[in-house]
Amino acid sequence: MKFLLEKDTWQEIYDSLRKNKLRTIITMIGVWWGILLLIGLLGSARGMENSFNKLFGDFATNSVFIWGQTTSKPFKGFQEGKRPRLTLTHVEAIRNEIEGIEFVVPRNQTNAMVVRNFQSGSFGINGDYPLLDKVQKVKLIHGRFINQNDIENQTKITIISEDVYKQLFEKDQNTIGEYIQINGINFKVVGVFEATRMGGPQADIHIPFTTFQQIYNMGEQIGWMMVTGKPEYDIKQIELDAKLLLKNLNKVHPKDNRAFGSFNLGKEFKKFTGFLTGMQFLTWFVGIATLIAGVFAIGNILLITVKERTKEIGIRRALGATPFEIKRQIVIEAVFLTLLAGIFGIISGGLALMGIDSAFGQGPDATLVNASVSIPIVFLALAILTILGTLIGLIPAYKATIVKPIDALREE
Repeated sequence: MKFLLEKDTWQEIYDSLRKNKLRTIITMIGVWWGILLLIGLLGSARGMENSFNKLFGDFATNSVFIWGQTTSKPFKGFQEGKRPRLTLTHVEAIRNEIEGIEFVVPRNQTNAMVVRNFQSGSFGINGDYPLLDKVQKVKLIHGRFINQNDIENQTKITIISEDVYKQLFEKDQNTIGEYIQINGINFKVVGVFEATRMGGPQADIHIPFTTFQQIYNMGEQIGWMMVTGKPEYDIKQIELDAKLLLKNLNKVHPKDNRAFGSFNLGKEFKKFTGFLTGMQFLTWFVGIATLIAGVFAIGNILLITVKERTKEIGIRRALGATPFEIKRQIVIEAVFLTLLAGIFGIISGGLALMGIDSAFGQGPDATLVNASVSIPIVFLALAILTILGTLIGLIPAYKATIVKPIDALREE
């Protein structure tokens, strides 16, 4: 490696590039564009993945949401249009009879007028179990979530969202221990949470499930349920099994596809992750193909350069330079040009990602969150460039050494 530190090595590279400035720059553009494209597309794919994880990251993704609708077929004496009801008994049946179940979380929701002093608003009220925090992480800002004691004692406590806090309380006011009225009933605030954009009907306020059932006289009925499967089980099959069981329990025709609605989060999650994997593969394919095209252009330029420097090479051979030394110099030129173009491409790609993040990565509804490329990926790209530059440099290097010194000296 001593030759890399020699001044003559780099002086020769500089002289070669200086003689063909325009041609060299045009040639390097191919590699620059390939790296820029690779970095830009990989960073954008990562931004989409981050946005997706931000949206779904608080959920057990191997989950399905199920609710009752209306029947579309008559069955066992019941006419079309019957509204099947979900109950706590159904929750237990699914939990006990469907293979692969991890959690079944019953939920209820309604809208209610919420008042505090002279401030008021209409918000979504959810009746929930503590189990909700295991399948849909509640991002608490202050205080706590519902616990088992709240369920058993039907306590009148509530956890409110940021939106409720902003509407009913003064800025920076401590809410824990304060009271709000929900449909005229006093509830003690024990927590404030960050609202999410996913997970079925949106709740601005959580109260204990049993308290909700008591206040709204729901009995055993529930509004909907969240069914989570174990990681090794297919959530699509769990969805089919759960809905078939619910049809049997509600005397609904087995082929009635309208009686129960559902949203399979696990299936949608797999679709998106599959799309991301395909996009990353396509990005690598397009980026490397563009890089190879750019590197071949550098090889062609070096072939022309070698042709122009035939007499110079002949003189060096006559003065004692070995074929290996000639090859080494040309390969170094190829690798240098490739890496120089690649470094400019990486810098340009980084700047492009900063622009993308600034334009599309800000705010709660950002489509590309923190579009970036990891350092290992950058080093991998540089390693690929080094290998390609070395391989492509061997072609003109070979051409430079097959000409005999005496023939090279005759070149005009």
